[in-house]
Amino acid sequence: METGFDRRTFLVRTGGGLMSLGALERLVARDARAQEGRGGGAQPYGPLRRTRDQRGVEVLALPAGFTYVTFSHSGSKMADGNPTPLALDGMGSFPGGRRRGHHGTDLVRLVRNSEDRNPAGTVGGLLGDRTKAYDPTGYGGTSTLVYDERRRVLVEDFVSLNGTIVNCAGGISYRGKYWLTGEESVGGPEASDATQRFAKRHGYLFQTPVDRDPGELRPGVPIKAAGRFSHEAAAVDQRTGIVYETEDPGSGVGGGFYRYTPKRPDDLAAGGTLDMLAIQGRPQIDLRQGRRRGERLPVSWVRIEDPDPAVMGIADPRSTFNQGWAKGGAKFNRLEGCWEDDSTIFFVSTSGGDAKNGDVNTDGYAEGFGQVWAYRAEHRGGGTLTLVYESPSGAECDSPDNLTVTPRGGLIACEDDASSALVDTHPLAPGIEHVNRLIGITPRGQAFELAVNVLNGSELAGVSFSPSGRTLFFNLFGRARFDEDPVEGMTCAVTGPWHRGPL
Repeated sequence: METGFDRRTFLVRTGGGLMSLGALERLVARDARAQEGRGGGAQPYGPLRRTRDQRGVEVLALPAGFTYVTFSHSGSKMADGNPTPLALDGMGSFPGGRRRGHHGTDLVRLVRNSEDRNPAGTVGGLLGDRTKAYDPTGYGGTSTLVYDERRRVLVEDFVSLNGTIVNCAGGISYRGKYWLTGEESVGGPEASDATQRFAKRHGYLFQTPVDRDPGELRPGVPIKAAGRFSHEAAAVDQRTGIVYETEDPGSGVGGGFYRYTPKRPDDLAAGGTLDMLAIQGRPQIDLRQGRRRGERLPVSWVRIEDPDPAVMGIADPRSTFNQGWAKGGAKFNRLEGCWEDDSTIFFVSTSGGDAKNGDVNTDGYAEGFGQVWAYRAEHRGGGTLTLVYESPSGAECDSPDNLTVTPRGGLIACEDDASSALVDTHPLAPGIEHVNRLIGITPRGQAFELAVNVLNGSELAGVSFSPSGRTLFFNLFGRARFDEDPVEGMTCAVTGPWHRGPL
């Protein structure tokens, strides 16, 4: 099966969209203004309206002219006989190869994470052949979905990695051979909390082969040199093969931004070195607040000598971060989504910023509504860090999480309304207290509503465009544990007149 992927081919198939340095300049130049309320503000694609999927169910509100289908719903059975897993989170889109009865160029492969948070010893949501599981006591992992973009139907779905835990976000590997999936928990045999006492150590990055088919499940191999910590997303500089990683150890403790330099970019398990971002001349800088949009901060990197610490505390899973912090590394708050575009790495701080959401962390930091940062590498190993967007209010953007760069050089961020102090209602979703949206950010830095979840209060996740640029995929997360309210999760595929707007 052909799943070869290189950046040049991808750019041709997506219309060649790049966030150029000029677009980056425009993104940081705008002076953001708070909207008066949700549902207001500029709408480059026009006002949103409640829209039905192919089943007749109103799941999303979208601009006129946009339509969508939903598939792989919670509780449904996948093609391999396993149930659709819980907690549908990060996801990547790849050329789909060939299937009998389908034209190869019409197929898209989606590799999708399951952030299953069921306790150790509990049979969780992502099953598969347990003899092929990395850890038989873990029930996270990935599933692969083959989608026909022309017919707008799901062709096949199956378990493609199992036995991991809390697979949150991830990223596309060098040359697109793998989906990189990160564990957001450092549970393991040493955990004092029995609910986190898994048979094997966790908190790693794993690789799911994009071309893995049903019946080809193999035990995952942790990339230990890339660090043991609360992984969120990963993004690979397609020119160098360097992997950039975000960390979310939870509210109140701060986390780092990491760089994994592999010995072999096409084989991350062959080893490499791990570093944490620092700002030149400003050791232990706190970047969670008090930053100016457009300010360029010169970057240095500090080495993590022990990337795979043997003992991790579940209450404070920062053994790796603490090494970098002691050497002068920088602190962020809840780093989540991460995406590469033309060697620029965009990443999200879900609750950074000066406009506050009402929650206060244990260290006294008052949480913000979210930031988007951009790191641009330089040939001599340093680089520049720039704050490109900061939300001025929950009306404009509340708790951005996963994000992607669009074919026309903008950004799309998924909201994961994490604040407990505010109720975020929306006129298009009456009766839902915490409404989550897709937020578009134009190349000129204007934030606007692109889609609203009008079905339930689930976060949105896993946003990415198909290789053709015609279809936007994302997930309604659903629930993470069986003892939570049964919120429906699913995968969505949106198409429409993208050319009419900035994304």
